[in-house]
Amino acid sequence: MNTIETSHIIKLFEFDKSQGKKFLIGTDEAGRGPAAGGVFASAVYFPIITDELIENLSILNDSKQLSKKKREVLYDIIKKETINSTICIEVKEIEEINILNASLKAMKLAVEDVISQINHQDKKEILTLVDGNKFIKDFKYPQKWVIKGDSTSASIAAASILAKVSRDRYMEELDTKHPQYNWAKNAGYLTKEHLAAIDKYGLTEFHRPSFLKKHFDKQEQLSLF
Repeated sequence: MNTIETSHIIKLFEFDKSQGKKFLIGTDEAGRGPAAGGVFASAVYFPIITDELIENLSILNDSKQLSKKKREVLYDIIKKETINSTICIEVKEIEEINILNASLKAMKLAVEDVISQINHQDKKEILTLVDGNKFIKDFKYPQKWVIKGDSTSASIAAASILAKVSRDRYMEELDTKHPQYNWAKNAGYLTKEHLAAIDKYGLTEFHRPSFLKKHFDKQEQLSLF
């Protein structure tokens, strides 16, 4: 573990410790931006933090800053060493309640699952750190949002890894059903290749129509000329 990695991971855990709560849970989502596939959220609680764990998680950071290989390594460690939960809200519900509400709902369900696993009733000893600048709706436990939380809090960073890896694996599975969209590579984001495939093959049940309205409006306008 090099000096930079040591300093960073220690800061992440120190931030969590500074919150002064016995049970600190971090939550983050993956998949708000893509136009295909569900949105995932994970919640993570570290019951025991040892020097060995800190060393093993030395590269922990915002999932978007790490290679797929590093995320996979961290995923296995986090799954083993934490109390955690990952929830997916599928496309049908995203279209019904919108992507922000779907993301917050996934976070809520994931955190509530972790709290049930902890099985502790005193709300004063529990705090949930939410990545971003929105509170979880209809949530009965104390919470605090943290902008850029996945590069500030160890618990949020760990949740970002679980959510990202889980969603990438899910998109790889969907890719086997609809390989023409290359979701294993683009994860459902609207790359030029993905848009071209949509124009050629149309939409699947895994696409989010509301995310494609501008594209289809543009195509309709172009067809007029």
